[in-house]
Amino acid sequence: MDITATAKASPTFGLDTAALFDLPRPANECRIVVAMSGGVDSSVVAALAADTGAEVIGITLQLYDYGAATGRKGACCAGDDIADARAVSDRLGIAHYVFDHESAFRDSVVEQFADEYLAGRTPVPCIRCNMGPKFTDLFRMARELGADCLATGHYVRRLETPTGPHLYRANDPTRDQSYFLYATTQDQLDYIRFPLGGLPKTQVRELAEAAGLRNAAKPDSQDICFVPDGNYAKIVKSLRPEGGIPGDIVHALTGDVLGEHKGIVHYTVGQRKGLDIGGQPEPLYVIALDAETREVRVGPKRLLAVESAEVIETNCIGELPAGPLTAKVRSLAKPVPVTLEGDFGDNATVTLRFETPEFGVAPGQAAVIYAGERVLGGGWINATHSVAQSETAA
Repeated sequence: MDITATAKASPTFGLDTAALFDLPRPANECRIVVAMSGGVDSSVVAALAADTGAEVIGITLQLYDYGAATGRKGACCAGDDIADARAVSDRLGIAHYVFDHESAFRDSVVEQFADEYLAGRTPVPCIRCNMGPKFTDLFRMARELGADCLATGHYVRRLETPTGPHLYRANDPTRDQSYFLYATTQDQLDYIRFPLGGLPKTQVRELAEAAGLRNAAKPDSQDICFVPDGNYAKIVKSLRPEGGIPGDIVHALTGDVLGEHKGIVHYTVGQRKGLDIGGQPEPLYVIALDAETREVRVGPKRLLAVESAEVIETNCIGELPAGPLTAKVRSLAKPVPVTLEGDFGDNATVTLRFETPEFGVAPGQAAVIYAGERVLGGGWINATHSVAQSETAA
């Protein structure tokens, strides 16, 4: 999609705003539902949608608005963020509705987040949220409202091809959110729009200022929305007190007990800081977590080298193309060359084999598969096989 100024460019934004939404007919005959979190990105999407001449409806899901997160700016659909979404809608002259989804969010995201940490895994709640209360309910509501499409402020690209729409990484790699959207289904991709995927963040803020939006300078959200100040262990222990039960820190090679930890929920695979086991001859890292014995197993960095991972509950977006593949196994990691073993389809189990060993691959994280810039889908990392395990077996 060409996002540069054209003969159809909006006098306010200097963009062909209608082209950003790929509408099925003239904009003045269309209805667009915009998912509004109260942040600058979704607010700009609402402004761009309104500029097309289409009827625009903003929807905010109140996901979390209690405890320490209440009123916290940037909490995603909580406290002041809802007020910001409402104020932006008023300025744009569009309808805005708020739906209380706290109960569904707690059941399908927060409780599952706590259970995963208690099981010694490292969850990604933002993906669970997109798979559950956020996307599922937003799609349902948008269709019930008779919308031609649902638009969000995510930084990914949706490109039409002869075989249908495909999902691609954002043009701005520092803002790309494709890792969190691998579970988007083909049916959802037909209906959703990501108008910011081709824009840099600096331009988005300029658009917000041009539209006179009050949140144009609002800081980006950095934390998980229901985890104030990044203290996830506190949240987990409040929901699952047993997560704070102490246990042994055990050397993975020697079996020696090196110390006592303060609860398994404080640790994740690859962690080095906060172990409180000084005086060791070499730096030690968390290699594995055993929820049953409450052991935190540590060892030298070489034990973190993983050659393959079992990936479960996969989602495949379109047909798998021929050619080289890459994968991201952490949200901030760069894609690395991989091969897939098994049938990569919907709700399948496959083996992801790394071309060179990858470090810090944690069960519970997502593995997202790419062909170049295209997002092919992904799944959850269920188990890993290390280089050390292969050497021992040999």
